[in-house]
Amino acid sequence: MTDTVYLIVSVILTIGVLIGISLLSRVKTAVYGNMLSVLCTAGAIIVTMYKYGILSLVELWISMIAGLVVGLIWAYRIKMIQMPQVVAFLNGLGGAAAASIAIVTLLDIYTLDFFALLTAALALTIGMVTLTGSMVAAGKLHKLLPQKPINWRYHQGITTISLILVIISIVLICIPTVSLPISAIFCLLISGFFGIAFTVRVGGADMPITISLLVSFSGIADGIAGMAINNLLLVILGGTVGASGLLLTKIMCRAMNRQLSDILMGRTAVVEIKDKKQGTKEEKVARDEPVKDNLEDILKNAKRVIIVPGYGMALAQAQQHVKQLADKLEANGAKVDFAIHPVAGRMPGHMNVLLAEADVPYEKLKVMEEIDHEFEESDLAIVIGANDVINPAANTEEGTPIYGMPILNVEKAKHIIICNYDLQPGYSGVDNPLY
Repeated sequence: MTDTVYLIVSVILTIGVLIGISLLSRVKTAVYGNMLSVLCTAGAIIVTMYKYGILSLVELWISMIAGLVVGLIWAYRIKMIQMPQVVAFLNGLGGAAAASIAIVTLLDIYTLDFFALLTAALALTIGMVTLTGSMVAAGKLHKLLPQKPINWRYHQGITTISLILVIISIVLICIPTVSLPISAIFCLLISGFFGIAFTVRVGGADMPITISLLVSFSGIADGIAGMAINNLLLVILGGTVGASGLLLTKIMCRAMNRQLSDILMGRTAVVEIKDKKQGTKEEKVARDEPVKDNLEDILKNAKRVIIVPGYGMALAQAQQHVKQLADKLEANGAKVDFAIHPVAGRMPGHMNVLLAEADVPYEKLKVMEEIDHEFEESDLAIVIGANDVINPAANTEEGTPIYGMPILNVEKAKHIIICNYDLQPGYSGVDNPLY
């Protein structure tokens, strides 16, 4: 295959991946977008093997088939509730792949120029940061590690020093007079430590942003690894994933009204939850009682219902029960839709995945911009395990962590039913005036 043909095929496959990513942004076409991206990625692997004359290597086919079998078995056994940690884990494997390419490249010491050394060092660094950071994120999401931010003594100083050492290790790799194996091992270890240091102090509720950032890191690492081995297709696809991840990270930060630097510095934006006075508790209980008395009438008479799922639904694994509730409301003549906040859950699209598992039709899953204005016309809003994303204080309480954050305006609905575990504030610690 000539370089020109390879370039043309690479561009076609990249366009296919971009179209697939675009289709992923819409619920109705997400499945097709995923299939298209998978096919284009598989095509990229085959084309690359053909280009470099390794298509007939039995070892490669055995490895790929083994990976395919493991992936299929894992996909079959993994529950939807475990999807956030699975995404984080698989993203870490992407970083490991980039680091592996860098290591193999650095083994060929005598044929590398400065550009190859620099790109290999960067791929090794970012790949290891992605690997260890993603493993920490997966551990937090799987509750193997505390979900609260973990702050070491002198954490900021340790992180800063490790970052400086990472930069020094990259410089040492690029200096021919320095022992390359020692520099590479040092770079690998210190980069891995830095990934742990910056991820371990991220709280569980900030994981959607962290995961999208790590996805970007994975793409960037793979793209730079492609530069190191002069593989144009890997550069293009890695850059595409990196850019998509950065864009998603920006969108998620805006949706949570958070600064990325605050998240990575472990500033959780949680205010202290003060003990409520007994009178306040009694007032809340008294306010709940009338709702309990006429709850059945509200459900029967509601003709326009909007359900707002949150992380509490995921924790309770209540998506099947929520689907049954929606079916009963529809059988009673109500029109039911689901309002999905972009940062509900622990990863982008978390609520969509869980509700899809419960066979909720895609067309009923509405993004915030699409359905927010409909709360004014709704008879009933049902909140399932959500708090901060519906908190009206985001519009009024200046100085609070959620002030300015776009929310779902459920308070505009005629009636509101909130099904939460308790009356405590959400992750931000800001009291919710709805209850």
